[in-house]
Amino acid sequence: MTTLAGKTLFITGSTRGIGRCIALRAAADGANVVITGKSDEPNPKLPHTIHSTAADVEAAGGNALAVKLDVRDDASVNAAVEAAVEKFSGIDILINNASAISLSPIAVTPLKKYDLITQANSRGSFIAMQACLPHLKKSENGQVLSLSPPINLDKKWLASYAPYTLSKYGMTMLTQGLAFESRGKVRANCLWPATVIGTAAMKAVGPVPMERTRAPEIMGEAAYHLLCNSEYNGETLLDEDVLKAVGIDDFSEWDQGGEPLPDLFL
Repeated sequence: MTTLAGKTLFITGSTRGIGRCIALRAAADGANVVITGKSDEPNPKLPHTIHSTAADVEAAGGNALAVKLDVRDDASVNAAVEAAVEKFSGIDILINNASAISLSPIAVTPLKKYDLITQANSRGSFIAMQACLPHLKKSENGQVLSLSPPINLDKKWLASYAPYTLSKYGMTMLTQGLAFESRGKVRANCLWPATVIGTAAMKAVGPVPMERTRAPEIMGEAAYHLLCNSEYNGETLLDEDVLKAVGIDDFSEWDQGGEPLPDLFL
C-alpha cells in the first residue's frame, strides 16, 4: 500500500498531540478517520475537542467521524467501533495512541494512579484490538499500530518508573503478539519517538525544556510511512528509522529550537 486514500483509521486519543497529527497526515491522502477521545466539550486548559479535530481532518481532505470514547470502558470502545463501521463500512487500521503517563517509582505510585495507567495503556489497547480485530481481518490490509516503546530491560528504567514502564511494555507485547498470532492476516507494529516529543501530556509530567523537544508532527509523518509500507510486521520501530528508510534524514523542521533530548526509554 502506497497511500491511505479511502482507508479507515480508528485512532484512540486523537483529539490532540500525536494522535491528532497522525489523523491530519492521513487526511491529506483522503483517508476516513475516526477521531476518539474524552474531550467533546471545549476546555480552556486544553486545545481542541473531538469535534474540532474532526473538522480539521475534513478541511485537510479526509472524511471524519467524532466519537466520545474512554478506552478503559469496553462498552464505550465497542460502541465507537460499531459507529465507525456503520459510517465507513469497516476499519482498516487501528492506532493505539490513547495513553496515561505517570513517571514515579513503585514506592510512591498511588494504587489509583497505577490502575489508571494500566487500564488506559495495556488494557485499553487490548480492548481496542479485540473490538477492531473482526473488521481488520476483513480488510485487504488490516493493521494495528501501537504508540509504545521497544522493550529495554535496562535497570535504570525499572528503577525510575516501573509501573509506567510495565503498562507501556504491555502495549508492545500485545501488539507483537497479535502480529504473530494473526500470521500476517493483520499486521501489527509499534512506533516510538527517538527524542522527547513536546505534547501537552509531556508538559504535565514535570519541567521539560520544550525547546529541547520535537513537534508531534514528526510522529505523524513516521506513522504515515510505516502504515504505507507492507514490509513491516511485528516490529518495534523508532520514528527516525522509519523516516530514514524513505530518505528523510533531516529532522530539523520538527525541532523546537535546541538539541532534542533522547526519549526516556532509549
